[in-house]
Amino acid sequence: MADAALTILQPRDWPRPAGYANGMAGTGRLVVLAGQIGWDENGVFAEGLVPQIEQALRNILAVLAEAGADAGHLARLTWFVTDIEAYRNAGKELGAAWRRVMGKTFPAMSVIGVASLVEKQALVEIEAIAIVP
Repeated sequence: MADAALTILQPRDWPRPAGYANGMAGTGRLVVLAGQIGWDENGVFAEGLVPQIEQALRNILAVLAEAGADAGHLARLTWFVTDIEAYRNAGKELGAAWRRVMGKTFPAMSVIGVASLVEKQALVEIEAIAIVP
């Protein structure tokens, strides 16, 4: 991963978050991605929540590559999931999928449960913000 010149913001007395950062700061060109969903370049959806998350993360990397960026430049992800309980229960699988695609990059993140997404088969949509030096 490229040196993104990002700094993790962690208040001294707060517990360390697992799998994300409380905040990120950086200097450079801002790259803002539309929400990415769990379909491939042919519009075919992966089956199940974790496979769709993994594909959405791959899609984020593909769009970042167009800006000369990679996972190491990610400052923020906002996740929208249609089944928050399925998300909560997928911890180990989700962690493994994350490491396969994103490695040890842990940007600031939020996860929001929603009733539905525009694409009927979509179980997740992930927006991204990156900072490229």
